[in-house]
Amino acid sequence: MVYNYTIRYQSKNTYENPVSEATWQFLVTPEDNETQEVVSAHFFTSVNARIEDSINGYGFKTNRIYCKTPFDEIKFTAIIKVYKHKVNPFDFNLNLSNLEDYEKIDDISFKVLYEPFLKSTRLTYLKMDPTSLFNFDRDNTIFDNLVALNIWVYKFIKFQSGVTNVDSNLDEILKIKKGVCQDFSHLFCALARANGIPTRYVSGYLHQGEGFMGDSVMHAWVESFIPSLGWVGFDPTNQLMVNEHHIKVAHGKDYKDCPPIKGVVYSTGKNYTEYSVAVSHDFEAQLHEQQQQQQQ
Repeated sequence: MVYNYTIRYQSKNTYENPVSEATWQFLVTPEDNETQEVVSAHFFTSVNARIEDSINGYGFKTNRIYCKTPFDEIKFTAIIKVYKHKVNPFDFNLNLSNLEDYEKIDDISFKVLYEPFLKSTRLTYLKMDPTSLFNFDRDNTIFDNLVALNIWVYKFIKFQSGVTNVDSNLDEILKIKKGVCQDFSHLFCALARANGIPTRYVSGYLHQGEGFMGDSVMHAWVESFIPSLGWVGFDPTNQLMVNEHHIKVAHGKDYKDCPPIKGVVYSTGKNYTEYSVAVSHDFEAQLHEQQQQQQQ
């Protein structure tokens, strides 16, 4: 089964004084992988600007915008169509022998290979011993421990917008126990890494038609590496395994590696930014496509 998703990403930047020159990088186009395919992606601006496709340091698609025409307001719009295959997150043969997987994550060569996703960053650092919050039970499989961690983070933090920002650290989160998907994901990363599991922060979109929680702009979840399985996705904001409702854009060590937008603007005074993201599922198109396939 294939899901037909349309993503509409919009942002509007307003400046107190005219901008003389600006450069932005947008990281909003989903990747192509074994579970999803980008059918089309169109990016527009409301002013005369040069738009170039590029690849960032992690190998993900970006849109680079260069503008030398003065303006005091600019709008960005991306319209993306994606095919997403139905995903069974439990479609694997679990290695019931704990010893082999734990021996691998304890091996020095493994730690060197996955070092970028094992070390803490400013956004995934905890002053206290992380394992005092959540420590793996090595009598259970790594997968079972990660499922338990997913549940623990979901229960520990209450989803609430407006109480944190993109620079909030984990010590703040532990104090207020509230936050958004970025905070859930950073806490999961910190605790999984402290227990020896390479874990990367993932930026993408979530189809919220099933009642899932997520930010109004872009969603965040994690992927952890299990030696016998590979990278496995967890969504601690919703206590889910990653499935067909999750559309991946990029991954990194934390939010700073994959923000949807960053740039340099030459202006003075205050500025204001508005964002919106809509992810829709075209049920009629999907049904029509399935009928055509059945007739062939």
